[in-house]
Amino acid sequence: MKGLMNTQLGAVVIDPEVIARYAGSVAVECFGIVGMAMVSMKDGLVKLVLGDNLTRGVNVMIHDNRITLNFHVIVSYGVSISAVADNLISNVKYKVEEFTGMSIEKINIFVEGVRVID
Repeated sequence: MKGLMNTQLGAVVIDPEVIARYAGSVAVECFGIVGMAMVSMKDGLVKLVLGDNLTRGVNVMIHDNRITLNFHVIVSYGVSISAVADNLISNVKYKVEEFTGMSIEKINIFVEGVRVID
């Protein structure tokens, strides 16, 4: 479902792909996040996703102009996962709500792997 906002001049429709791309770019800027993860259902393998493919690690669901985000992330080795998750949630919630004008209902974070950073 797409996000819909009615204004005095007409309707604004936001595609979930746009929200996923923006949320993914915000997420990889957060401390402790190495990148987004793409899980292959066929092989059960996890791939690190960077660049233009960030939307593959983010799932966006919109219901009644309330957004639910699912992030599949790879975190940096040695950092507190709860601190990274708290940072990710607060940054994404603030920035996506400002960007879209819609409220965030829920943010789920799935840590798919840990990677050592040089």
